Amino acid sequence: MHIPEISPDILFSIGPIPITNTVVNVWLGIILLLFLGIYLKKNISLRPGKVQNTCEFFLEIILNLFDQVTLDRKRTLKFLPIVGTVFIFILLSNWLGLMPGTGSLMYGDKMFFRPANTDFNMVAVMTLCVLLASHLYGLLTVGVFTYLGKFIQIKNVWLSLKKGPLAIFSALIEMGVGFIEIISEMAKVLSLSFRLFGNVFAGEILITVMSSLVSFLVPTPFMFLEILVGLVQAGVFAILSLVYLSIATSQPHSSDESAIAH
Repeated sequence: MHIPEISPDILFSIGPIPITNTVVNVWLGIILLLFLGIYLKKNISLRPGKVQNTCEFFLEIILNLFDQVTLDRKRTLKFLPIVGTVFIFILLSNWLGLMPGTGSLMYGDKMFFRPANTDFNMVAVMTLCVLLASHLYGLLTVGVFTYLGKFIQIKNVWLSLKKGPLAIFSALIEMGVGFIEIISEMAKVLSLSFRLFGNVFAGEILITVMSSLVSFLVPTPFMFLEILVGLVQAGVFAILSLVYLSIATSQPHSSDESAIAH
């Protein structure tokens, strides 16, 4: 029985770059998505075939689900390339790890395939990219100074110097809240990463143990459970990413109040 360790196995190296079994899974997922995209682009039609019709069906489900978060189809379409790609990639990576023979195909004494989301480094980088994208969208949507004002309240402190001690105290509290917001943004990377990594990695260990103990029929219910877990985890990650993007591109309350006052 080969129980996966937390760190992925290094299969070989390309120059100074180590190639792990999770990277192989990532490559396989990228190739499948690339071929599907090329096929759909070449065969897209007003009278869709089975593949196009199936993709359009699931796309409509995703759009309706995302609309419930953004409350605006324009914003949904704006964020779809990022969040939709992340959702499909996570889902495909999770399900590829459940393919027959995935755990038994070896490269020497190491597993050749391993679900990409059981590599915390990959999950953390993907999370970081999503959060950086949310901040970039926020800067471009609400403006640089308005967006940074959510975190850095130095301007309010400066203006409060002319209004008295109570105003200064209130401005300092707002500055403290801004620092807490910065810490919470950093915490999002860990919370979002550990949620996905922990669930997928635990499922991988469960399937490995059950398959090693009893290889006939008994692991089947757990395989179906992991299919559902893979879908749920991809959905949770995508929805939370969409929430972060929506919040980052929303006008701060102080800006709204100022606009009403004027």
